Amino acid sequence: MNNGPERITLAMTGASGAQYGLRLLDCLIREDREVHFLISKAAQLVMATETDVTLPPKPQTMQAFLTEYTGAAAGQIKVYGKEDWMSPVASGSGAPAAMVVVPCSTGTLSAIATGACNNLIERAADVTLKERRQLILVPREAPYSSIHLEHMLKLSNMGVTILPASPGFYHQPQTIDDLIDFVVARILNLLNIPQDMLPRWGEHHLSSDE
Repeated sequence: MNNGPERITLAMTGASGAQYGLRLLDCLIREDREVHFLISKAAQLVMATETDVTLPPKPQTMQAFLTEYTGAAAGQIKVYGKEDWMSPVASGSGAPAAMVVVPCSTGTLSAIATGACNNLIERAADVTLKERRQLILVPREAPYSSIHLEHMLKLSNMGVTILPASPGFYHQPQTIDDLIDFVVARILNLLNIPQDMLPRWGEHHLSSDE
């Protein structure tokens, strides 16, 4: 029996770390979740720079591309444009129970913290907040300014989970993919969605005598 939300909003914004978002999308599809996918133009540019994936510009063609890329079922991935105000994610009555922004730029972090709704990503996050639903933000910036930290604290006090893209090393990663999976596994754990990429602390842990 599946755990966690069946429908999830996944947004990607213009910070480095497009690999995290793509990997999470793949994992959500493999766990048979319905994904409402949002991506900024800056994120598309970053993705083309950091990966071998170049997304088509229009939502309909992007949806078809991602469906084939992930092996998703028809209709399992739903892509919306930045001003598609009639999409389910723009309303509390239709939005999924959880939203993840990965990677989350500090600009998007600021907009969410201040209630700006200048595009669909910001509006979807605002809806998630006002409906008291699960919102996970995955910033990837270094170092953080006081402004960034103030926004994170404000959102954390509102119940938002701030999960910086800071992979651990206790699982002895051998590849970059292992580091990506560490962060994605933490996201899936927070969503209560099964994952086998990373054992929880204490699982399969060798004692000092072994």
